[in-house]
Amino acid sequence: MSRAGGGEASFEGRNEMGKLDNKVAVITGGARGIGKQIALTFAIEGADIVIGDILEMDSAAQEIMNMGKKVITVKTDVSNQDEVKNLFDTTIATFKKVDVLVNNAGIPGRTTLMEMTEDTWDQIFNVNLKGVLFCTQAAARYMMEQKYGKIVNISSIAGLQHTYMEKVSTNYATSKAGAIRFTKLCSKEFGPHGINVNAIAPGFVETDIIYRGRSPEEAKQFIEEEIKNTPIGRAGAPQDIANIALFLASDDSSYITGQTIAADGGRS
Repeated sequence: MSRAGGGEASFEGRNEMGKLDNKVAVITGGARGIGKQIALTFAIEGADIVIGDILEMDSAAQEIMNMGKKVITVKTDVSNQDEVKNLFDTTIATFKKVDVLVNNAGIPGRTTLMEMTEDTWDQIFNVNLKGVLFCTQAAARYMMEQKYGKIVNISSIAGLQHTYMEKVSTNYATSKAGAIRFTKLCSKEFGPHGINVNAIAPGFVETDIIYRGRSPEEAKQFIEEEIKNTPIGRAGAPQDIANIALFLASDDSSYITGQTIAADGGRS
């Protein structure tokens, strides 16, 4: 597997023993972007995969099956507790356990504070924070029984500090700050049960979401501005985040919990 910055994961030539062999990993928002790359990377390292998303998941699932790994997809709105329950009921019915949860599902916001309505505030918080709560509760019940588990929350540098990123909305930044504090409190509660809980705070990562609502020229200008504000001099790639998620999901990080790793090319 390539672990170079911005590199793509590759199944060919993987070591016989993977870092996640015999593990079952649930990834929310795993249909595309960072979530999909995490799912692919975990599969390469031996995990059986469960993807929960509201988007079309067949493409990601097919890539995982091509690796010879088991994968199921479950249509899941993480802000709906019944759908989250179904996600984990299906996981247990299929694989009998859950070892890893990546809370990746989230939605961005570009609304200014004075333009914000109650609905736009709630929409972000329902997915970015309430969804993390629902999935964590559901996964932790099984992890506590088996005295083992890894939970990785995908936050943002917007939750850590002021950022140059264009029009980062107050509700988005606040929800991501909440996920960081939630991570710390979960680590304290779940630590005695053998569960590690950590977070990743990505900076600018080039995914398809950048191109939504922007013309090609606007997207190009936006990317150039973001790179200019990144000391390392390049955009992040989904694989950069997936590599950290793999570390936190594996036993390489067994003595690390309650931490947030900023993966932002030096911006913070």
